[in-house]
Parts: sequence; C-alpha cells; structure tokens
Amino acid sequence: MKICVSSTADSLDAPVDPRFGRCPYFIIVDSDTMQFEVIPNAASGAMGGAGIQATQIIVSKGVKVVITGNVGPNAFQALSAAGIKIITGAYGTVREVIEKI
Repeated sequence: MKICVSSTADSLDAPVDPRFGRCPYFIIVDSDTMQFEVIPNAASGAMGGAGIQATQIIVSKGVKVVITGNVGPNAFQALSAAGIKIITGAYGTVREVIEKI
C-alpha cells in the first residue's frame, strides 16, 4: 500500500513535518517493501491553496493513506473526496510512523 508522509527532509529518518500543505517533502512509501519515493512539495511556497495543490500531487501518485501532523479543512475535504485515509497527530520519524501502521 502506498503511504504518504509529510516530511522535513528527504529520508526515512527525517522527522514528520506537522504541516501537510506546506511541508518541504512528501515521502511516499510502499508499506510492504519500505521502498520510497521523495517528492519535493512544489505547493509549499504557494500564496494560497497549498493544501489543494499538495492533494493533487498525492492523488496523482496513487496514495491510499496520508500521515501528517495536521491537515487544513480544504485539503482534508479534497483528500477525503479522493478516498484517501488521513492520519493526523503524527510525530517521530517517517520510518517510525510507517512501522506503526
């Protein structure tokens, strides 16, 4: 299963970023193999609508679950509409939160 984690850096040992739409990186992990892809968040510097733009990136990658600290209401609605499960309140490293699933 593809899981997306908002991250402060580009590795599995990076801390989870508490922001979804404005995190610097998304790390998409295959929970079965722990293989991962790092995607710089092009929406992080957007003047507005960062959460919606970030959601479009995630949806295009076939992600089934998003793990982050917090998701704004617009991004939450867009993720939910795309059928993506949202887990908030995450902390620790990307690897730690993936292993807890």
